[in-house]
Amino acid sequence: MEWKASHILVKEKALAEQLLKRIKSGARFEALAKEHSTCPSKSKGGDLGWFGPGKMVKPFEEAVIKLRIGKVSGVVRTQFGYHLIKKTGER
Repeated sequence: MEWKASHILVKEKALAEQLLKRIKSGARFEALAKEHSTCPSKSKGGDLGWFGPGKMVKPFEEAVIKLRIGKVSGVVRTQFGYHLIKKTGER
């Protein structure tokens, strides 16, 4: 199994929660990723491409597995910061 996902990575939990509220009220995930994410993937709207088991840190991978395609996670904390994750594919 492989998954495709995009994410927004920020340092502060409060900012992640604020961005999640904006997404839920209609803001475009990709636009917020370009504007706020600290990950280099922000230039591609947060797109991380395809990855398989063990390629991402455990909390991130577990969140992706649980998501349905097209859905956005709640705030996920890893050693890198706070993520909002959008699952965009599965194969």
